[in-house]
Amino acid sequence: MLHNLTISVIGPGAMGEAIVGGLLRQALVGADQLLVSHPREERRRELAARYGVQTSHDNVAAAHWGRVVIFAVKPQQLGRVLDPLRGTLRDDDLAISVIAGAKIYDFAHALEHPAVVRSMPNTPATIGEGMTVWTAAAEVSEQQRGWARTILGSLGHELYVDSENYLDMATAINGTGPAYVFLMMEAMIDAGVHLGLSRRISEELVLQTMLGSVRYAQQSSAHPAQLRNGVTSPGGTTSAALSELERGGMRTVLADAIWAAYRRSVELGKAR
Repeated sequence: MLHNLTISVIGPGAMGEAIVGGLLRQALVGADQLLVSHPREERRRELAARYGVQTSHDNVAAAHWGRVVIFAVKPQQLGRVLDPLRGTLRDDDLAISVIAGAKIYDFAHALEHPAVVRSMPNTPATIGEGMTVWTAAAEVSEQQRGWARTILGSLGHELYVDSENYLDMATAINGTGPAYVFLMMEAMIDAGVHLGLSRRISEELVLQTMLGSVRYAQQSSAHPAQLRNGVTSPGGTTSAALSELERGGMRTVLADAIWAAYRRSVELGKAR
């Protein structure tokens, strides 16, 4: 699918590097098909040494070089990055955004180029276990959609949606979601230490419990509520714990957090 396709990554931070690493790890491209553009020489040297890819400090040159140009800069930097690139992409080039809140229209307008894919990956992509939701402008060809699916699939799992409206919603779930999980991990580990466990033991118990629970849920056909009921004996320890979580409003607080992330994603899109 990506044979001889040249791919530029503008802004290779954690997510940009994850794409480079995923493509090479799965042997979807060779290192000579990848170019990363970053303003800091130290970062360019680091990526060249680690992956053997070509590097540049010039985003315009990078945009000219790649048939697929992936934008992985911070949302606040996007306007400054896009403005000099207006009109640089060729008709058959594809732009892919992995930037929270960045709308397809804004990309297409700023670049004067209609073939844009918008996506929202998450940080587990760095180990090939990410969840990426994406959509494409109507002008993106079937071949280009295939490129996008393969590139984003190198991060783990990918899910295409037919409406851009879902991207801000996805940002609040899969994009921001790892932070919710990490916070819960942190709280459980700290509670274990408070009970008297060593931090090493508490951390091992929590991480494997989280991992096992997710894998169990993936392999089960049961609803999460059924799985939870299966752990909960009347008058038992789990029942006592769940009563405290419900009394503390965990569901409401988590729902409010997800709505806050969604609203912020919408705000970031309107800010440009």
